[in-house]
Amino acid sequence: MSNTTRRTFTISMLALLAACGRPQQASKFQRYNGPPITQVHINKGQRRMHLLSGQQVIRSYDVSLGNQPIGHKQFSGDGKTPEGVYFIDRFNPRSAFHLSVGINYPNEQDRAFAAAHGRDPGGDIFIHGRGPQGNYLFPQARDWTAGCIAVTDQEMEEIYAMLLPHTPVVIRA
Repeated sequence: MSNTTRRTFTISMLALLAACGRPQQASKFQRYNGPPITQVHINKGQRRMHLLSGQQVIRSYDVSLGNQPIGHKQFSGDGKTPEGVYFIDRFNPRSAFHLSVGINYPNEQDRAFAAAHGRDPGGDIFIHGRGPQGNYLFPQARDWTAGCIAVTDQEMEEIYAMLLPHTPVVIRA
């Protein structure tokens, strides 16, 4: 074997060994093979979220809410989590909060109320993980979001896999 061939072979083997020794990074995208989630119920007072298939609770999670958790979100910047019936309307795999699933706040009634008061209703309400930002800035905070519903990153991976567009989200005081 020539020196060039030996060198090429040695470098190739070292690269192969290095790749084999590297731990596989787990994907944040999971698969879900259970019953379809037909509704999400969030009880703000209990700080609990339930994913249901029909009347059966499939999974439940502790949640964090907006930094002003009492009352229905009415205006941009009020720090409140909305109350009412909404729907899943988008998925964000590149969220600053690990993964996120959007709800369609503001709905028609929310926009009309804010307009009647000459205000902006706000928007961008998500169910999301904590992500590096939430873990760093609010490691122990109970309610720390700007109006969203937050769970751990690991829980958000499960939720992201389980939900489909147009799933109803019922948020109660």
